[in-house]
Amino acid sequence: MSIMEEQTQDTALEELRALLGKRLSTSSSVCEQHGRGESYYPSQPPDAVAFAESTEEVARIVEIGARHRLPVIPFGTGTSLEGQVAALKGGVCIDLSAMNQVLEVNAEDLDCRVQAGVTRKQLNEYLRGTGLFFPIDPGADASLGGMAATRASGTNAVRYGTMRENVLGLTVVMADGRIVRTGGRARKSAAGYDLTRLFVGSEGTLGVITEVQLRLNGIPEAISAAVCPFADLQGAVNTVMTTIQSGIPIARIELLDEVQMDAVNRYSKFDYPVQPTLFFEFHGTEAGVREQVEMVGEIAGEFGGGDFRWAREQEDRNKLWQARHDSYYAALALRPGSKGWATDVCVPISRLADCILATKADIESSGLLAPIVGHAGDGNFHVCFIIDPDDTEEMARTEALNERMVMRALDMGGTCTGEHGIGIGKMKYLKAEHGEGVGAMRQLKIALDPDNIMNPGKIVEV
Repeated sequence: MSIMEEQTQDTALEELRALLGKRLSTSSSVCEQHGRGESYYPSQPPDAVAFAESTEEVARIVEIGARHRLPVIPFGTGTSLEGQVAALKGGVCIDLSAMNQVLEVNAEDLDCRVQAGVTRKQLNEYLRGTGLFFPIDPGADASLGGMAATRASGTNAVRYGTMRENVLGLTVVMADGRIVRTGGRARKSAAGYDLTRLFVGSEGTLGVITEVQLRLNGIPEAISAAVCPFADLQGAVNTVMTTIQSGIPIARIELLDEVQMDAVNRYSKFDYPVQPTLFFEFHGTEAGVREQVEMVGEIAGEFGGGDFRWAREQEDRNKLWQARHDSYYAALALRPGSKGWATDVCVPISRLADCILATKADIESSGLLAPIVGHAGDGNFHVCFIIDPDDTEEMARTEALNERMVMRALDMGGTCTGEHGIGIGKMKYLKAEHGEGVGAMRQLKIALDPDNIMNPGKIVEV
């Protein structure tokens, strides 16, 4: 950094401290914490962390950053998996965790508005007693602003969709500090460009999301969950494909291979068979759930499924799905001291068996420890490589296998990431997937952020 750049940065930090006081931290430990997510990527800390408390305050922080060309990186709970929060060029990280108010709930219209720092569990706890819930549930208790920014989904996506389908509107601070509100409470609109969808999935590269208008759902009359082991992985995947192709409105259908089931048993103190396994959940009326269970049971039986083990009480269901959400940490526990490289792809449902089975064979021949787990109902699955980042040979094998998996998915008409996002980890695959579309993305980035201060170095290079 040149002397002039240092002076400019010092001036910017002085202005931020005048605005925020003790809520601006340059502590090395705080900056280190805010420079990494959940994956193996090393921390790349910002120069400072600003703990914002309102949209207007975020706007002032960004405006100061814009005047001094200081990079700005939004931070929710730090659970991203593709390096989205790494401060590649230093700058100021805006921590939105204190912006954690549920601003309104419109029960009759099935929607709500929240600040970006509200987490999914916090929202559902707030909604308790209203008969409503918010269904999108990535593994971590992520912030809803972060979930919108990364276009997150989770185990319920097969029935309720992803953040793309459940965000009705946003409040966004643009790269020059302007506050823009997109969308609204109406369930459809033909008014102008769809700015909401532009910012959903933008990973902080176009603006800072500070408020989110969300679609809610009624809690079903009946809910029942079950676990079913299979003799082999192909039988489990074929059950998923046939269930979806039959039009059964299942709420959740999660796939765990035998390596992941072993990890779940150890970590969550279960005693399920160490075999490829499906976790199911059925939502609807009492009669509707019975019908779904009967149909799925017949399909599973045709493909070598064992007996269903049921979790009908809410406490038992919560324990089951918490174990599923903890699968990343369970996998890490298989090799103490290791790091996790979690990656994902998504393919059309008709190609799911081909993609998973080819990936499984690739893992077995590689000698790597890499459990498979997936939201298989929408064609999305994850591989978690349990690695030693200091072992260059192991990292090379992992990188090569990850690339083969991604290119295999693209060849099958799929995508390089179903829900983790691009960040820094999958930038090189974006051109292979979208071709000249990446150039259009870059033009949008330059138009909205001409000085490249908004989370620079993510998604597209400028």
